[in-house]
Amino acid sequence: MDYQGAFRSALERIHSEGRYRVFADLKRHRGNFPKATWTQPDGTASEVVVWCSNDYLGQGQNPVVLDAMKQAIDEAGAGSGGTRNISGTTHYHVELELELAELHRKESALLFTSGYVSNEASLSTLYKILPGLIIFSDELNHNSMISGIRGGRGARQIFRHNDLEHLEELLAAADPSAPKLIAFESVYSMDGDIADVPGTVRLAKKYGAMTYIDEVHAVGMYGPRGGGVSERDGIMSEIDIVEGTLGKAFGVMGGYIAADSVIVDAIRSYADGFIFTTSIPPAIAAGAVASIRYLKAHDEVRVQHQERAAALRARLIKAGLPVMPSVSHIVPVLVGNPVHCKLISDILLSDFGIYVQPINYPTVPRGTERLRFTPSPAHTDEMMDKLAVALESLWSRCNIQRVGGFAA
Repeated sequence: MDYQGAFRSALERIHSEGRYRVFADLKRHRGNFPKATWTQPDGTASEVVVWCSNDYLGQGQNPVVLDAMKQAIDEAGAGSGGTRNISGTTHYHVELELELAELHRKESALLFTSGYVSNEASLSTLYKILPGLIIFSDELNHNSMISGIRGGRGARQIFRHNDLEHLEELLAAADPSAPKLIAFESVYSMDGDIADVPGTVRLAKKYGAMTYIDEVHAVGMYGPRGGGVSERDGIMSEIDIVEGTLGKAFGVMGGYIAADSVIVDAIRSYADGFIFTTSIPPAIAAGAVASIRYLKAHDEVRVQHQERAAALRARLIKAGLPVMPSVSHIVPVLVGNPVHCKLISDILLSDFGIYVQPINYPTVPRGTERLRFTPSPAHTDEMMDKLAVALESLWSRCNIQRVGGFAA
């Protein structure tokens, strides 16, 4: 067996499809978000504006968060020292879980090392706890949800994206006595659309199903205190399990679930992804607590964030660009070809100092390759104007189609 050849062939396939990913060497500077220094392979450095960060609100630069993290390092040191079951549960972890439970108005919460792990571990574990469980999953759910559902090796039904009629057809056809769970996201981060959370909850109640909502791209940014779309829609108390992340709007890292204490305790006791993983460092937990508390009390940050997203969307539509329909803070622009998508991204970085990564398969379906912009409260009108001009010029220069969005 030519093992090296097999690895080379695998990489060549990705290169031939135009979707090989190249990492940009970026150095962020405290207090200067969204600007960063880009170091090229030859060592040349230049300033760029980052347009694709999931640190949606710039909380990773908030002095309140940084001070809390530094204080925790001074008090407790670096790592947690082990898994949660073996010395890795510190006061900082306990405090954070209490804060997350309060944010979502649930009895309890459970920390994981990432949002991916919290989805994968929780969903796969539910099959262990609920024999015969059928999970009804939106077809555009995140890879972590799909992985968890597949890993559980139980029954699953896939419903068309945000199609409640199709979901009801599947629920009605299922065994009435079987345990059921509807797994869906609030904000779908590649398209920027939002689920009908109240409608989904109504169906769940009608057919005796539990609800599991991924609020990863909504926590911190929606609702009067940042509890997510379910809080904004006044339905949070009727969701059984809320899953979220600390690595996006809250500006640090980690994932979690929040639910009734008996649900959380059972998942804590059975989930391999929780039991066998070293817990997040105390400083990360302390920073997350500070960030959550700050955003609970500063709704003006969310208001400004939505204004900035609307402002960018309006500029790009006015420039005649194929902005994809989005009702959230995500502003995707359709390219439709992986080679062109990477080409535009490369030129934006090298010639205009604009950093936005191409979004290609398998993150999105083939033929829907796009640039995904995530404006923050710190992105200025001047930055937006420069971006719109750069994109408009490249669309003409590279002869990219202008169809597939609002500007079609």
